[in-house]
Amino acid sequence: MIIVLFILGIIFLVILIAVSLYNRLVRLRNNREQAFADVDVQLKQRHDMIPQLVESVKGYMQHERGVLTEITEARANAIKATSINDKIAAETRLSTALDGLKVAVEAYPDLKASQNFLDLQNEISDIENKIAAARRFFNSATKELNVATELFPSNIIATLFNFKREPLFELGDQRTVVEQPPEIKF
Repeated sequence: MIIVLFILGIIFLVILIAVSLYNRLVRLRNNREQAFADVDVQLKQRHDMIPQLVESVKGYMQHERGVLTEITEARANAIKATSINDKIAAETRLSTALDGLKVAVEAYPDLKASQNFLDLQNEISDIENKIAAARRFFNSATKELNVATELFPSNIIATLFNFKREPLFELGDQRTVVEQPPEIKF
């Protein structure tokens, strides 16, 4: 009788641990989704500003239609993306397209001096900073979920309930530009 109670106690303890691990994984997954929702809010603000940016630049940049077309297409793809992973890929493309615009703008001193353009550029810069902060929080939540899905014994529960390693929201091609030290010229 004591052995049966002991075995039942062990089984109950194992079930309790499994439920606890499962609940932790669910909480971490939900934290990741909430973190992406915060990123998504900032991305939508950026999407709303892009048409204004394109319109303010159009008159000056007659020869740079390819850059403007790329930004418009990248924005459309970013808006259409539905899953977190699709949005990450689309936003990486949009960020790359916006970087192309920044380079092209350098050839137009009148545009750089336009007050509307400067105000818009400052607003977009502010949103980009907010996106970066939200992306760091998202990546932190993703890392915490990924660690939990890989550590023993929660990896057993993760495998049983189809929790998997999730991608981070990385800079993609921009990382090489960001990691280069700034060039200082006098």
